[in-house]
Amino acid sequence: MSTVLLSVIKCANFAAVKHKSQKRKDPEGTPYINHPIGVAYILTGEAGVTDLDVIQAALLHDTVEDTDTTLDEIEAEFGARVAGIVREVTDDKSLPKHERKRLQIVHAAHCSTEAKLVKLADKLYNLRDLDRVTPVGWSEERVREYFEWAAQVIQVLAGTNAALERELQSVLDKRAGNGAR
Repeated sequence: MSTVLLSVIKCANFAAVKHKSQKRKDPEGTPYINHPIGVAYILTGEAGVTDLDVIQAALLHDTVEDTDTTLDEIEAEFGARVAGIVREVTDDKSLPKHERKRLQIVHAAHCSTEAKLVKLADKLYNLRDLDRVTPVGWSEERVREYFEWAAQVIQVLAGTNAALERELQSVLDKRAGNGAR
């Protein structure tokens, strides 16, 4: 078995174990692990990313933020570069939500290209999901606000990956054309 394949499977398993009891907020209660796997798939299948560390960071991008995983643990398992990318895309959950959202916009321009790729794929996955179905407990206004905020983050990340940016613009344009679903 190739070491690259082994590394990806090890990472996917690590993320699956960490997110094992979590569900997405869609009405179906989709297993949360579908999200990081989907983000990694967008990077490989749509953006043409082949950098193993970026793919691993995509699989791990929510583990520190949403589980008991530490950056030290990620570094020990997957190396300093993967941990560094995850660090760049991890929000500080001790801050209020509005401040975390503001800081994502402010910090986006200063992230590494690798972190920008993960952020763009994450936004694409989330926007497509929101376009598909409104999460439980979300109003149409909250969905609209997420789209508006995501558009600001995406704008700051412009110039990172043309394929991702085209897809993101397509989702944003579709939403703007449809108004409220």
